[in-house]
Amino acid sequence: MSDRRIVITGLGAICCLGNDVPTIWDAILHCRSGIGPITLFDVAPFDVRFGGQCWNFDPEKWLSKRESRRLDRFAQMAVAASDMAIADSGLDMLRVDRSRFGCILGSGIGGLAEIENQHKELMTRGPGRVSPFLIPKLMVNAAPGQVSIRHGLRGPNQAVVTACASASHAIGDAMMAIRRDLADVLVTGGSEAALTPLGIAGFCSLKALSTRNEHPTQASRPFDRDRDGFVMAEGAGCAIIEELQHALARRARIYAELIGFGMSGDGCHITAPDPDGAGPARAMMEALRDARIGPDAVQYINAHGTSTPLNDSIETRAIHRVFGPHAPRLAVSSTKSQMGHLLGASGGVELVVIALAIHQQIAPPTINYETPDPECDLNYVPNAPQPMPIEIAMSNSFGFGGHNATLIARRFA
Repeated sequence: MSDRRIVITGLGAICCLGNDVPTIWDAILHCRSGIGPITLFDVAPFDVRFGGQCWNFDPEKWLSKRESRRLDRFAQMAVAASDMAIADSGLDMLRVDRSRFGCILGSGIGGLAEIENQHKELMTRGPGRVSPFLIPKLMVNAAPGQVSIRHGLRGPNQAVVTACASASHAIGDAMMAIRRDLADVLVTGGSEAALTPLGIAGFCSLKALSTRNEHPTQASRPFDRDRDGFVMAEGAGCAIIEELQHALARRARIYAELIGFGMSGDGCHITAPDPDGAGPARAMMEALRDARIGPDAVQYINAHGTSTPLNDSIETRAIHRVFGPHAPRLAVSSTKSQMGHLLGASGGVELVVIALAIHQQIAPPTINYETPDPECDLNYVPNAPQPMPIEIAMSNSFGFGGHNATLIARRFA
């Protein structure tokens, strides 16, 4: 493994809890839910009528009206979160070597709204009325492409698509690019905006979503016995990750150091997780091996924790498998209880969460935890944040297709 160390120096995020990192973090620590009735389209005919919508997100805060019209919502959010992360990092964009500065972002679905809108044009008005911006707007690589163009970044430029593991895999690829000396700085993470009629209808048909329409703020309840499905959400989470000496030379503030990345495949089922938890366990073990630490070095895990009956019990099983007698001493929480499941963007926002958890020495809560499940028997940080020493934290992301990704960060000193 390369001895090039990697640190997190900038954070940017948008989700239903807020349109910037300080607002999101304050909501997390005050146990607020951002889930509510969807207003982006008429949800009356749908079985599920709520989600984690990015309330009051205004792309024209970041983009001109003309630029905004040429980007799908998921790419608008990627630009906004990336801009926030770059600003937060304090990088001087007039002095940084842009040939050594790249962008690697993930998204599970990409420009779904644009696909739906232009298909309607095709069916009602004919092929000649389909927008010339359809392809540039729908493609998943539009997000890193637009960020790279916006800032003139000429380092590695890549999009990653592995369903709900997309952002975490993107971050892992970004780590490897720095280790291989392909870049010194990357903006990385993910974005998603699949709260659309087709997106909701598809997940409704899978029976994957919670149906608590009357009580949306209580719908996402990871690890609770009465969980009935995940809550679909949108947003973006980005970080500036940087080679340590590059960061020190410019006296950057460092939130945490990224020390481990692991990934695996279930080889089992397209939508259901490995029932033994072997796939997620391998990703966690690979991340520990990459970080050169033992299981007992970890204090906090930001779990994938989707609030589905299968995922939460299997992830718990996998944590027991990896951590053994240390598992009961871990704090394990799911911030999806507050912000819902951002699909391909979730790992990006959750990297922001573990960076702040380490930086501020506090484990975020799992809200809506009311009735323990015998199959979920860990400390899930129920209903209130827990101030605690956090030297090392882990983040898990698991996606349809059997894609598993784990990231590990530690306190920088």
